[in-house]
Amino acid sequence: MVTAETAVALPAMVLLAALLTWGVLGTVAQIRCVDAARVGARAAARGETDPATSARAAAPPGAVVQVLREADTVRVTVESPYPGPGRFGAVLAVRLTASAVAAREDAVGPEGGTPWPS
Repeated sequence: MVTAETAVALPAMVLLAALLTWGVLGTVAQIRCVDAARVGARAAARGETDPATSARAAAPPGAVVQVLREADTVRVTVESPYPGPGRFGAVLAVRLTASAVAAREDAVGPEGGTPWPS
């Protein structure tokens, strides 16, 4: 009796475990995207020449980094594909996105927008 019940329940439990693992790994990849966007925004705010390189180093593999400089802020957006598990990868694939904004250090000053005197 126990063998028949196990034969029915075991495939469902394996599928559930696989989907939960995929979800946890997707959450980790999303957190890496958020961290990469923050690293890139801080680097761009400091005035580094290539903040996208810093962001790509912290991002998941295959991520696309976009840096947008405005008058007094910088915005870094990180997008990364996250494939689904197994043969259904194309069906369950998602695109992870995170962005961060930081104030440009060269645009912040005592009058709220003019640079600090050198």
